[in-house]
Amino acid sequence: MADLARFRFWQMSCGGPVGDWRGLVTGYMASGQKGCADGAGRPIACPGSGQDAEYRRGIPWPSPRFWVMGPVVQDRLTGLDWSRHAGLAEFPLTWPEALGFIGQMNGVCALGHADWRLPNRRELRSLISHETRRPALPAGHPFTDVFNGWYWSSTTAAMAPAYAWYVSMDGGRMFFGGKDQSFMVWPVRGTSRVLPVTGQTHCYADSGVIECAGTRQDGEMRMGAGWPHPRFVCNGDVVVDRLTRLRWKMVADAAGTAVDWMEALATVRRLNGGPERGWRLPNINELESLVDCDSHHPALPRAHPFRSVREVYWSSTTSMFEPDWAWALYLDSGGIGVGQKTQARFWVWAVSDAFPDE
Repeated sequence: MADLARFRFWQMSCGGPVGDWRGLVTGYMASGQKGCADGAGRPIACPGSGQDAEYRRGIPWPSPRFWVMGPVVQDRLTGLDWSRHAGLAEFPLTWPEALGFIGQMNGVCALGHADWRLPNRRELRSLISHETRRPALPAGHPFTDVFNGWYWSSTTAAMAPAYAWYVSMDGGRMFFGGKDQSFMVWPVRGTSRVLPVTGQTHCYADSGVIECAGTRQDGEMRMGAGWPHPRFVCNGDVVVDRLTRLRWKMVADAAGTAVDWMEALATVRRLNGGPERGWRLPNINELESLVDCDSHHPALPRAHPFRSVREVYWSSTTSMFEPDWAWALYLDSGGIGVGQKTQARFWVWAVSDAFPDE
């Protein structure tokens, strides 16, 4: 484990000496994807494909994943409690109405608890399975009245404060919409030791930044595991994220141009042809773990050490909604969408495990 010894003594290029990495949270979960598909969306064998389902990186899901406790469901992966009924408000609400509805729930101790809140974007997205669709929830989930559409998070879009992040239970996309629009509400409670905070530290009204006290927005609640400091440690052209224990190439453009999905996988495979080993195209949860919801253009922590950062990156995760499409991170905003695999539109960022067992 020579890597461990080097890690303990890497110096200030990314922000000071650091201690032992052990005991830190992993910071991202497995996507749930089990199958692989080629550029046309046809099923293929996973070994040697370089795709998400070959590696299945991230915190594995427990079995069973959910415990039903009357009207409340505990997710044993994240430790969060969700209302079993995914449509308690019955109708879509605007973002301020959604926050107000949660306040009303707490006022009457709804479902036996008075600490419900609107989930932040990482908490809401943690329910998503990348193996299923309509809804994009883990197979066999116990929830009822799930709407195959958009659900609000408590996280404001930093690049457009009149907008907030929402997640689609139809296929799993995550974008932002105007707070005056109406979407569904899914209450959550509890604190996860697995999911990191989103990084959001401000609260917003239509007029701009406001005091957070009493808003119950993401910027006030800041739920999740804290980020280590310093978060990033450099070693030559490699950056270790101490939150996730992943290694990223410092230059975030492995191909030097936008490429299609199959070429993205091939580009990373070629990186392993020399003295280096273990590089792969990140899955969509690994990419999303880099996002700081207080930042935009790029949506990365402000002190990040990366260079040649581009707007949109391919992941190794196929969209099971349409298997000839793959998931991508829109790093200008932090959004999660998809791209058609045959189109050379997105960039390549290589990742590997920080401390492989060799």
